[in-house]
Amino acid sequence: MLHLIIIIFLLCICASFIQRTTGFGFGVFIMTVLPYLMPSYGEATTLSGLLAMSNSMVICYKMRHYLDLRRLLPILTTFIIVSTFAIFCLKRMDDALLHTILGVALILVSIYFIFFSSRIKIPANKKGQITAGTISGLLGGFFGAQGPPAVLYFVSTVKDKNQYMALMQSYLLCGNIMMTMVRAYNGFLTPTVGWDYLYGIGGVAIGTTLGAYVFKHIPNRWFRYVVYCYIGISGIIMLIV
Repeated sequence: MLHLIIIIFLLCICASFIQRTTGFGFGVFIMTVLPYLMPSYGEATTLSGLLAMSNSMVICYKMRHYLDLRRLLPILTTFIIVSTFAIFCLKRMDDALLHTILGVALILVSIYFIFFSSRIKIPANKKGQITAGTISGLLGGFFGAQGPPAVLYFVSTVKDKNQYMALMQSYLLCGNIMMTMVRAYNGFLTPTVGWDYLYGIGGVAIGTTLGAYVFKHIPNRWFRYVVYCYIGISGIIMLIV
């Protein structure tokens, strides 16, 4: 029992540090281990969502002055609709093949953006938002990893890393609140999830604090490359677990 508490606590420090530094990645990182510690995959995604939600809540409050709702609402609305559908399908899905496809896609996307980001212009319009929201909804509902598509949209359409962070964390916060309610309806919010949340929340606080310090010192001109690199790392993680 003690070793389980320590593992969850350490996982939360690392996952929160990653999310506070890059704006996403909590679910991608922690879901490499969490399914092996929880009674079911659904409970693992529920715990991941609750802990990530706590992380985002703190960041959203601190960066609320940078939030632009016009950029947020269309992609968020699309995400909510699609991820709800995906969660209801989760009990009937075999995710092994999809997980592999997702890992390869993230690696290819990160390489493409690292070398060609100066030439890429993702449209800051409804079409771009709906596309990103749809893909994000599928990844969030099935894997608890809704970040990468929204990251690519936000980091490509805003110039300031603080505005990016405010948009991304608001997006993740609202999405995780919604997905937690849907997962609870489907029976994934169990007493085990509740206890494990209590074990991990202290790690979230530590990781968020450390990540905030690192984020503050990343220059704007390098920030998007840090994000693109972690998208590639996320893909590699998904392929090897």
